[in-house]
Amino acid sequence: MAFRWYQSKLRTSPLLTQSITTAVLFATGDTMAQQGVERRGLDKHDLMRTGRMAAYGGCIFGPAATTWFGFLVRRVNLPSKNGTIVARVACDQFLFAPVNMTVFLSSMAYMEGNSPTQRLKDAFVPGYQKNLMIWPWVQFANFKYVPAEMRVLVVNIISLGWNCYLSYLNSAGGKKPALPVGETKEGGQLPPS
Repeated sequence: MAFRWYQSKLRTSPLLTQSITTAVLFATGDTMAQQGVERRGLDKHDLMRTGRMAAYGGCIFGPAATTWFGFLVRRVNLPSKNGTIVARVACDQFLFAPVNMTVFLSSMAYMEGNSPTQRLKDAFVPGYQKNLMIWPWVQFANFKYVPAEMRVLVVNIISLGWNCYLSYLNSAGGKKPALPVGETKEGGQLPPS
């Protein structure tokens, strides 16, 4: 029932629906990063950081991805179905992905009061390299098997883990953040003091 309602909203208000969905999932990814990866605890959760991620997801990525996928469907079409899929994945990974990574890192740094130039210098290459390890495969399957109106949703679901990584990458400025309290480099626990 809820899924049918969501599909109906995708047809009647695609941009708004995708933007709200994306905002929620970006905030969820950041919460996963802070609580699951960084192990901050609820008392040290950075709500402003979560808010920045939600704002970026809802105001920038959601509308951009919705518009981008529409563009790919309308404009990137080759005689062969598989050729079309490969061309769309190539456009997505070599045009949209680096621009999106640049906008994400720059806007996050700006909203934090930090240097966008320095953030890009520190975090763009590791972020884009990780992007190329994951997203071409996801997008190939997405373009091949998923109906056009559901593609941003599929990206958003996979993005839960990806947004967790982006939040972690952004908070570290491209450098590996300090280990959670009580852990060693090798992953073991320190003895109590």
